[in-house]
Amino acid sequence: MLIAILGIIILIVGTVLKHSPEPGNRFGRTVSTVGLVVVILGILLSTVKIIDPGKVGVQVLFGKVQDNVLESGLHVINPLVQVTTFSIQTENYTMSAKDSEGAIQGDDAIRVLSSDGLEVTIDLSVLYRMNPEKAPFILQNIGTNYEDKIVRPVTRTAIRDNAVNYQAVDLYSTKRQEFQAKINQTITQNFAKNGLDVQQILVRNISLPASVKASIESKINAEQDAQKMQFVLQKERQEADRKRVEAQGIADYQKILSTGLSDKQLQYEIIKAQKEIALSPNTKIIIMGGGKGNPIMLSDK
Repeated sequence: MLIAILGIIILIVGTVLKHSPEPGNRFGRTVSTVGLVVVILGILLSTVKIIDPGKVGVQVLFGKVQDNVLESGLHVINPLVQVTTFSIQTENYTMSAKDSEGAIQGDDAIRVLSSDGLEVTIDLSVLYRMNPEKAPFILQNIGTNYEDKIVRPVTRTAIRDNAVNYQAVDLYSTKRQEFQAKINQTITQNFAKNGLDVQQILVRNISLPASVKASIESKINAEQDAQKMQFVLQKERQEADRKRVEAQGIADYQKILSTGLSDKQLQYEIIKAQKEIALSPNTKIIIMGGGKGNPIMLSDK
């Protein structure tokens, strides 16, 4: 539309030159023709609007927001209409204690009080997108800076309202997933009322006071030591059981030997031992005492 306005200005200048004295009136017709061409070109360009991929356009005619949304692509519109574009791609709004990670420079982490009165610091990321059908509603009721008006305050309030129901240690450990699910539900409901769809809520980090961290680490170390001691005791019990079984086996064996061996069995064992010695490559001559009828054995090796 600016081109058309520029053309009108050129056309007026050309008209003025036509009625001016020589030599200015010579260029009046040429300037007027150029101005008319620029006006026509500006009007034609104003009727064409290209919406980039991942965006939608909202039309405003004389201050009134139109309900029909322009999707990505080429559109022919009223040249008097103003078009405001909105991104419908997934947006990431991060609040972090680290300077370079958050949407706002500096320490932007969320500090909340737990049910036991301790201050907990939470880093959070919200993944969301605008509902394309709600773009006219957002432009009329919220404006283009919906991050500052909706995303940031709703998220921080939801975290504070839910964190007061948990103890600091539970937020840090056992109840973290439950806490994340609850704030996800709260934020999703509030965003939906304002034309925004939540994709995912990411609790990036939960930091506890230094004193609480120290007590948690001490407790974890004590639990690990207790588990280690239980393992050692179990191992000792198993070793004691093994020795007890081994001793019982030896006792049973000795009992069998003392009660079950006859003279013939003993003589058989002696003969077996003599045979093994006789077959040994290091044995030259074996002479056994004959007091009990044992024979004299000679080896040819």
